[in-house]
Amino acid sequence: MIKVSTKLYVGNLDYGVTDAQLTELFSQSGTVVSATVIIDRQSGRSKGFGFVEMGNEEEAKKAIEMFNDKEFMGRKLTVNEARPRQPRNFH
Repeated sequence: MIKVSTKLYVGNLDYGVTDAQLTELFSQSGTVVSATVIIDRQSGRSKGFGFVEMGNEEEAKKAIEMFNDKEFMGRKLTVNEARPRQPRNFH
């Protein structure tokens, strides 16, 4: 069995989407542990993507099937397994 992360990347979000709306949407596919829309530090505006952590692998797979390439608030979402965060180099 392939190990699927329970953390999902959600891209192409409408800039008005909130953490609560993301939680509400993804709770249709299972337990949402956390849902975060990424906010730009300088402008305070959404960057148009976020992360949702699902309760288990099955729920994460179901969420990808349910929401990838589906429209939400007028935008077609990109939903896939989140890649591990890469260390940043500040040189």
